[in-house]
Order: sequence, then structure tokens, then C-alpha cells
Amino acid sequence: QLQLVESGGGLVQPGGSLRLSCAASGFTLDYYAIGWFRQAPGKEREGVSCISSSVGSTYYADSVKGRFTISRDDAKNTVYLQMNSLKPEDTAVYYCKGTYGPLAYWGQGTQVTVSS
Repeated sequence: QLQLVESGGGLVQPGGSLRLSCAASGFTLDYYAIGWFRQAPGKEREGVSCISSSVGSTYYADSVKGRFTISRDDAKNTVYLQMNSLKPEDTAVYYCKGTYGPLAYWGQGTQVTVSS
């Protein structure tokens, strides 16, 4: 079965850090661009960050620039999102998406809650 599985979410205090993982099962991520998205209650899903295949070019939304870092380890078939200096407004379900031409796979999401 081809799927992406996110992990690493949880409850953290403001200013804290989390590292999310997006692991591929049943296929290799080498040729896939990977994006992280998030959806807060009552809001639309928004793009947070993405990383291209091969050269690994990255993109960050303005709201997370300087705080979040995306990286990929193709040997482990996994993409990471390191989130530092977390804010309450970062609270959301975080999803990863793998895209290769017409192919696209979504993960099931992982909850991130930033609260004191």
C-alpha cells in the first residue's frame, strides 16, 4: 500500500520545538517534491513549507520563515519539518503531501498543539 505517514506531533509550550516526520511506505520519495500543510480548526488548509526532489530547493510561508526548517533524508525515505520557537497560532493538524507529476499522496495528519 502506497502511503505517507506523519509523526512527531504533540503538545508543546510556546517557544518550544517539535520535529515532524513524513515517512513513505510502498514507494520511494527520491523523485517526489514534498510539502507540509496545516489546517487549524475553522480555517482552510494552508501550505507551510516544501522541498523539491534532487537539488532540494526549499520554500517557506512567511508565517514560519526563520522558525521552521524542512529537510529530506532519501536514504531513510523520510522528510522532516523542524519547528522551533512555536507559537499558539501554529496549532493545527499538519499534513505532508508527496507529488511527482500527476501522482500525489497525502498523509493522515498529526496534531500539533502549542499551549501553556
